[in-house]
Amino acid sequence: MTEPNKKQQVAILDAGAQYAKVIDRRIRELAVESIILPLETPSSELAQYGAIIISGGPESVYGENAPKYNPDLFSVSVPIFGICYGMQLLNYVHGGTVEKKAVREDGVFDISVETDSLLFDSLDSTQTVLLTHGDTVDQVGKEFRVIAKSGKLIAGIEHKNKPWFGVQFHPEVDLSVNGKDILANFLFKVAKLKPIYKMKDREEKAIELIKNHVGDGYALVLVSGGVDSTVVAALVTKALGSEKVFALHIDHGFMRYKESEQVEKALRKVGLKLKVVDVSREFLSAKTMIKGEETLPLNETIEPEKKRKIIGDTFIKVSEKELRELDIPDEDIYLVQGTLRPDLIESASDNISKNANVIKTHHNDTELVRKLRNQGRVIEPLADYHKDEVRQLGEKLGLSKHLVWRHPFPGPGLAIRILCTKKPYIEDDFEEINKRLKKYCTDKHQVTLLPIQSVGVQGDGRTYSYVVAISGEMDWPVLFEMAKSIPKLFHKINRVVYLFGEKESGPVTEITPTKLNKETIEQLRQADKIVNEELFENDLMKVVSQVPVISLPLPFSKKGNRSIAIRTIITNDFMTGVPAVPNVDFPEKYLNTMVSRILKEVKGISRVVYDLTAKPPGTTEWE
Repeated sequence: MTEPNKKQQVAILDAGAQYAKVIDRRIRELAVESIILPLETPSSELAQYGAIIISGGPESVYGENAPKYNPDLFSVSVPIFGICYGMQLLNYVHGGTVEKKAVREDGVFDISVETDSLLFDSLDSTQTVLLTHGDTVDQVGKEFRVIAKSGKLIAGIEHKNKPWFGVQFHPEVDLSVNGKDILANFLFKVAKLKPIYKMKDREEKAIELIKNHVGDGYALVLVSGGVDSTVVAALVTKALGSEKVFALHIDHGFMRYKESEQVEKALRKVGLKLKVVDVSREFLSAKTMIKGEETLPLNETIEPEKKRKIIGDTFIKVSEKELRELDIPDEDIYLVQGTLRPDLIESASDNISKNANVIKTHHNDTELVRKLRNQGRVIEPLADYHKDEVRQLGEKLGLSKHLVWRHPFPGPGLAIRILCTKKPYIEDDFEEINKRLKKYCTDKHQVTLLPIQSVGVQGDGRTYSYVVAISGEMDWPVLFEMAKSIPKLFHKINRVVYLFGEKESGPVTEITPTKLNKETIEQLRQADKIVNEELFENDLMKVVSQVPVISLPLPFSKKGNRSIAIRTIITNDFMTGVPAVPNVDFPEKYLNTMVSRILKEVKGISRVVYDLTAKPPGTTEWE
């Protein structure tokens, strides 16, 4: 095998970005080979590559926890492109300043660009991009010039004499409309690389990986019924034959309405040997060890991360118990998972990045799974894939379109779509933030801080912050503009929702104490069923990519009641996304039907809200 020509490769230096692997993917799509390397990679090695891209990251370049970099990085005669944190580092090292300003940007914005810069060659002077940052370049280094601005904030720089560029936005994600063209300009017009890289057939490569890893052993596939686990189950069966594969569906009690029955029927049709195990009681009382301490039972656990870890570890314990009944030695069994690249990125897996923040721990990337992975007993053939690529592979493997195009459903199921809490989330700043939000209140709209938390991603880091509700007139363009601007000015707010029904005039300070139990699970299951029925009946499954339905512990003056959130996401890369806009992406009447049916048919529900937040600053799931 001939050695790859590194002069035709791009070195991506990892500063901890949630989107680092997306950069890699975009470059591959442009037929250029790339490799992700540590930020502190020696300059002698970097000098061998045709170009360098420095990724984004959650830290501040001037902070104590700033990732270490090689001080000789900028001595190499290689074109450099800094993205987000990468731009700030490029500027900071060369005498510029980086500051945390009063305004942060998390979402899609229009910026102005200098079209005489090679980076923006053949593009319009206004570009729509994803910005997600708290720190901002204030003064540019004397050897640089500004080539892009977002209002008054600097959004792009270039060196006056060297092929060095920096942008504050993320050109690698779908939300940056012409981001791929910007990357292409850097690769082909600045770095003079050639689009000559051709990937080996992915199915063939994945099958070869499975065969080489398993050898004469056996494979266990944990099948949730979602797209990822279904595709990997079909793939491993094709690689090893059905006699070598044990497919296990664990019904943890958090599935959708009749989900386990549907999963069993669908997977048997594609030739999989499937065993279904009902362990719903065991899951509710399950515990695990986190950092040497035993957790509370799952039905007493409030924290989202702990819930995910208990569920993930219990998955493994149940599967190991089932394995023992097969009477096959541990060393001959390999766990095959449908883990995707975004899962590992959001979990801050060492497989991907040593600098990334944990956004949320995926049930298939817990400490116990990582332990098995370190023993060489975990195979993840899809770990280099994103959701749309998995669907393409699924169709190639002959899976039905119904299976392939189902909306993603998290492994922990409804358990992480029920916001559990003992008391209202009201910190010392609650009243002050509420007062400041009054500037957004008008005759038509009321803006109210809610006493709950949701998980978000802001500036490549995890946040666990306030949610804001807007009530009043259903003017969608105005509502979405408000949802975009509020987190920009209020750094402790990562999600904005529209509250259906009458205006909410007073402060909202009450919650209904909520834990995982049969009542709360069934309540959400019924609401989720209604939403999905309307999606299927009105042919909206391909219009929107995902529609989580969430239980909120908000009674809105009806003691003991809860509320329901409907969260829509339109995305291709499943790392970023935008909510579907009623009357633009789908008729508003379908949403109104969902709301009226939930309020009428689901007992104990006070209000319904519609999530207006893009990703970022709000993650797809609320926990």
